[in-house]
Amino acid sequence: MEKKQKQGVRLVLLPLPLQGHINPMLQLANILYSKGFSITIIHTTFNSPNPLNYPHFTFFSIQDGITDSSSLDLLHLVILLNIRCVTPFRDMLAKVISDARDNREPVACLISDALFYFTQAVSNTLELPRIVLRTSGISSFVPFLLFPLLIERGYIPLQVSLS
Repeated sequence: MEKKQKQGVRLVLLPLPLQGHINPMLQLANILYSKGFSITIIHTTFNSPNPLNYPHFTFFSIQDGITDSSSLDLLHLVILLNIRCVTPFRDMLAKVISDARDNREPVACLISDALFYFTQAVSNTLELPRIVLRTSGISSFVPFLLFPLLIERGYIPLQVSLS
């Protein structure tokens, strides 16, 4: 990718590939950029943002294995993304951190969408602080309280084929 102007500290953002999640993440990125941060966006190939609309950011794409979302319900899509993106995201984030260190522009933290729950383990492994962006209102918070119960009863994660 083309090198962007160094601005000091780099932030890495990972939006969920749905419009109601991508747009708020990019709006946050614009605000942070205006405050002097360098921005790297890691995104999935499914429903990826257009880098030409944000020439001041650095974009990296990771493979998600999603070919046709029309047959997936939203919950299945989110779970599938959380399963399939772990390794590609971890590898890309490690590369971004290494490159930033080499360019004396340390990565301060990861900002990921709340529905990308796998990013906590990845950020812990790489010893990188993680901030979560919730793009929905308080009324959607209740289902998150039920996740431990759903996991305990075996409803989550769904048993999906990775092929």
